[in-house]
Amino acid sequence: MTATTLPDTMRAVIMRGPGDVVVEDVEVPRVVKPTDVVIKLAAACICGSDLWPYRGLEPVENRPMGHEYVGTIVEAGDEVKTLKVGDFVIGSFMLSDGTCEICQAGYPSRCANAGSYTGSQAQYMRVELADGSLVAVPGGEPDDPDRLADYLAASDVLGTGWFGAVAAEAGPGKTIAVVGDGAVGLSAVLAAKALGAEKVIAFSRHEDRAALAREFGADVVIAERGEEGAAKVKELTGGYGAHGVVEAVGNQVSMDQAIASCRPGGYVGFVGVGHDQQIDGTGLFFAEVHLHGGPAPVRRFLPDLIRRIQADEIHPGKVFTTRIPLDDAAEGYKAMDERREIKVLLEV
Repeated sequence: MTATTLPDTMRAVIMRGPGDVVVEDVEVPRVVKPTDVVIKLAAACICGSDLWPYRGLEPVENRPMGHEYVGTIVEAGDEVKTLKVGDFVIGSFMLSDGTCEICQAGYPSRCANAGSYTGSQAQYMRVELADGSLVAVPGGEPDDPDRLADYLAASDVLGTGWFGAVAAEAGPGKTIAVVGDGAVGLSAVLAAKALGAEKVIAFSRHEDRAALAREFGADVVIAERGEEGAAKVKELTGGYGAHGVVEAVGNQVSMDQAIASCRPGGYVGFVGVGHDQQIDGTGLFFAEVHLHGGPAPVRRFLPDLIRRIQADEIHPGKVFTTRIPLDDAAEGYKAMDERREIKVLLEV
C-alpha cells in the first residue's frame, strides 16, 4: 500500500434527519480493501437528489452526504493498477469494476460487483474499485477554479445530463426537448447541443435558469408545463413532437410531460431519480415511444467529457451558482431547497 501521512479527523457533512444538516469532525477514512483509494477532495457539491431526504421524502438518519467528487489520491491499495498516489481524479457517483458483462456493455452504473464510498461532502473519502471507477485527469489539478468546477460537474450532473441526451438520441437534424431546469436538465441542454442537435427546447419558468439554458444552447424556452407545455412542443415541430425528450425531474408530471412531448417513434431519456412515478400502459402503447434511462453510466462518458472540457468545447461548471465553504453546507442545502441557487459548490 502506498500512502501519504493523513490526519486522524476531518470535517464532513452529516444529515441527521430531514432538514437537519451538520458538519462534524469524523475519522479520516483509510484503505480497507486492496482495490481502494483514499482521495483528498478538492471540491464537492450538493446534488438535487440530496434534497429528497432533506425534504423528508426518503428515510435518512445520520447519513454521510455527497456523491460528486474530484480530488487527489493520497492512499492506494496494493491491487490498484492504473492509478497512483498524486493522481488528480474524477469519479462517477456509481462505482464499478469495469470488467463485468454489464460494465463491458456500457452500463457501469449497474455493475454486477458495484462498490461503495464514504461520502464526498468531506475533506477525504474512500473509494472502492478505484481502477474501474476513477479517471485520472491529464495535467493534474487545475489552478483555475472555473475549470475545477467544470471537472466537478462531470462527476454527476454533466454525465447524467449527457446520458439523458444520448438516450434521447440527440444528434444532427434532431429536435430535443428537456423537461427540468435543474442542474441535470441544464446539463442535458448543453449535452444535446454539443451532440449536434439542430434545435433544443428547454422548459423553464425561472428567468435565471432559462438564461443559463439559452447560454448552454437552448433555441427555445417554454414556460408552460404539463399538457400545455407538450402542446407548445408540438406547435414548434409541425404537430409531430420532439424527436427526443430528456426527463430530468423524476415525478409524475415530468414523465407524463416528457412522453406527451415526444413524437411516435421518438426517444425519451429519463434520468431524474423517480419518486412515485407510474406509467399508464395503454397510453404508452399508443404513444409508441422508446423509453431508456436510469442511473447514468457516467464512467462511460468521463474520458470524452474531460477531453471536451480541456478543449474548451463545454463549460458545465456554470451550473454552480454559488460557492461556499464546506462548513456552511447547511446554508447550501437551504438555498437549493428554496430554489435560490441552482447548484452549490462546497469549497473543501
